Amino acid sequence: MQITVKESANYIFGFHPVMEALHSGKEIDKIYLKKGISNDSIPGLIGTIREKKIPFQFVPLEKLNRMCRKNHQGIIAQLTVIDYSDVEKLIPSLFETGKLPLILILDHITDVRNMGAIARTAECAGFHAILIPSSGSAQINADAIKTSSGALHFLPVCRSANLAESVKFLKDSGLQIISATEKAELTLYQADFSRPTALIMGSEDSGINRKLLQLSDQVIRIPLFGTISSLNVSVAASVIMYEAVRQRLYIKNL
Repeated sequence: MQITVKESANYIFGFHPVMEALHSGKEIDKIYLKKGISNDSIPGLIGTIREKKIPFQFVPLEKLNRMCRKNHQGIIAQLTVIDYSDVEKLIPSLFETGKLPLILILDHITDVRNMGAIARTAECAGFHAILIPSSGSAQINADAIKTSSGALHFLPVCRSANLAESVKFLKDSGLQIISATEKAELTLYQADFSRPTALIMGSEDSGINRKLLQLSDQVIRIPLFGTISSLNVSVAASVIMYEAVRQRLYIKNL
């Protein structure tokens, strides 16, 4: 069966085409299902989606119709615009090539423009990868790519169905975990970024998940002296990432 693809090439729609895409291993960013959709094949479809750990959401019919004007049968799969990397393969390869891993973890950054801006800075700063949760994060779509000035095509992006487990893996692999939050006592200038490091940045609304904070080896903040009490997350990430660059350049030049 030939898969039916929307004109933009970003979507696959219809029950059988989506099932075929799932079984063929196509990279799928998210699947949208019509609220109240009901037929004998839906439980099997959802089981496959969960088995492959692909984010999915039940949405009103109107949203599906806006996404696709053709006969979508109540199901649309959004294809990824990048190839995701596996963090469990990436870290060993970095050590094997003599690199000190520098990973950026984005905990539920939901704004696409922030995602793109952060990725652009991370690529320029020489970070080795970005790690994001499989669900509850801004989608890596055309807007994110554009905002990143194409950086998302060069910087490895890893997805995790369980961010806490991935952080544990990074710790077990020898990386220190540094979380950035305005409630910290230490400033970013007291952190040692010359070691293998994973830096966690949280959303502007809810910050970093408590489990991730508990797994952190150090919690830091950016000192602020003005009237406004916080920075935009993409700006804050840039400040901290370039402190890591400064420290690593200093060590290199000793």
